[in-house]
Amino acid sequence: MLVGAGVLLLAGLGVTLLREDVPEVTPVRPSGVPVAAVAPTVPGGTSPSATTSVARPSPTPVPEPTDTELEELAASLKGRYGKNLNEPHAQIRLIEDLMRFFQQRYPDRWREELLAFLKAHFPEHYDTLAAMLRNREDYEKWVRDNDHYLKGLSEQERRAAIRDARNRLFGKDVADRIWAAELKNQAIGDTLRSLDTLQGKSVEEKLSTFKQRLQEVHGEQLGAVLERHQQELMNRFLDVSSVQTDLGAMSAEERSRNLRAIRRELGLDDEALKRWDTLDQSRDARWDAGLKYMAERQALAKELSGEELEARLTEIRARYFGAEAESIGQEEASGFFRFERPRRWGRN
Repeated sequence: MLVGAGVLLLAGLGVTLLREDVPEVTPVRPSGVPVAAVAPTVPGGTSPSATTSVARPSPTPVPEPTDTELEELAASLKGRYGKNLNEPHAQIRLIEDLMRFFQQRYPDRWREELLAFLKAHFPEHYDTLAAMLRNREDYEKWVRDNDHYLKGLSEQERRAAIRDARNRLFGKDVADRIWAAELKNQAIGDTLRSLDTLQGKSVEEKLSTFKQRLQEVHGEQLGAVLERHQQELMNRFLDVSSVQTDLGAMSAEERSRNLRAIRRELGLDDEALKRWDTLDQSRDARWDAGLKYMAERQALAKELSGEELEARLTEIRARYFGAEAESIGQEEASGFFRFERPRRWGRN
């Protein structure tokens, strides 16, 4: 996290810093100019899109920075990126931060001012960073120019086209390092989708396949990845259609054992497992009450109508749901029936 005056400087300009673990290349343009989104990393490993976005105009003109502000900006960026500036992902993040800053402060000559800033404050990295800026602009232009074409491709074709453009503009080694997290996400997403094609495999076998792929993709970093993204990985596995089908076909006891095994294999400790067991039991009880309520509701709707029906529904909602009855009634009045949603085992 940036510290000191540099934090206020960047935050005051609405600069959105990129996440530590997922480098992204997002469109950066002067306020009010529509651009095509430049292939951001998509959680879940799906292929980057090329959709149109519009930068929000500044409510008031932003004055040119003072020398003191530029010094504070340089200090902040050196603190954030300095030790990693030999890495392409740090270089692209630095360039994007500076593009946002200088495009707001110098709309008509931002590039010249940005390069002058790099030469003054990052002289030892100037050539590399200037080249990264050129490649970054060329890449954004390529995505913008090919927006319609990319939208017409299949996911695999779009991935290949974007990968080829990145390799051509940045060089394969640099591109792979900039988008390393995205490539890993795609590999995991592909594996999850492939689980639905594993005919006759148990939940345990599908989980083993998933964990093996996680190990292949993340290697020695898998422990840290599980610690940081435990919930996300668990949810993604449970969201696989065939896993939900398998869990739904089990008895309550067998399903409970399988859910516990999934969570344990993905790194949850005993205390967390106990909390999940309690939550599962609470969810099961709520769904059991909900399905009974819906059956009784449908039977009443065949016999009654109007105020008489609503009075009886108010009565049975109170019987089944207690303190939640009023909010459930309000949901139904708006057309939402929570117990008509699909049951997602381990998820709702």
